[in-house]
Amino acid sequence: MDITSDVTLNPVTEADKEAWLGLWAQYLIFYKADISDAVTELSWQRLLDPKEPMGCILARQGGKAVGFANHVQHRSTWTRGDYLYLEDLFVDPSVRGQGIGGKLIGALYELAAQAGFSRVYWHTHQTNSTAMLLYDRIGERSGFVHYQHLLNA
Repeated sequence: MDITSDVTLNPVTEADKEAWLGLWAQYLIFYKADISDAVTELSWQRLLDPKEPMGCILARQGGKAVGFANHVQHRSTWTRGDYLYLEDLFVDPSVRGQGIGGKLIGALYELAAQAGFSRVYWHTHQTNSTAMLLYDRIGERSGFVHYQHLLNA
């Protein structure tokens, strides 16, 4: 039996705000990130705006929001098709291990394929070994190392 058979996946709507905010807060705690309320609100509005190259898929189990995948579409100089970047993936700890994270990523694969994108990709912290067990099964390590220089958040 598919353990994720009672999980539904849908793009977020305005009605999902409180559910998304609750999961988002847990996600930020996991990554020890401090994002201002103003940036969180701006991100939420962008996720809802069809003119923005962003979106979010929300996972529900038994009617309760249990996970999300925030994604960003962007052009590439390496391919004709756009890329879909999985920026944030979170599954509530109480339901981890049930395949919900994989189902969310699978939904992004489908979304990208339908749109003619060339790639879905994501990053994770090198200490996120639990998630990497999933990622190693459903994706390929690119071999690239991520660098950054922070300016303004």
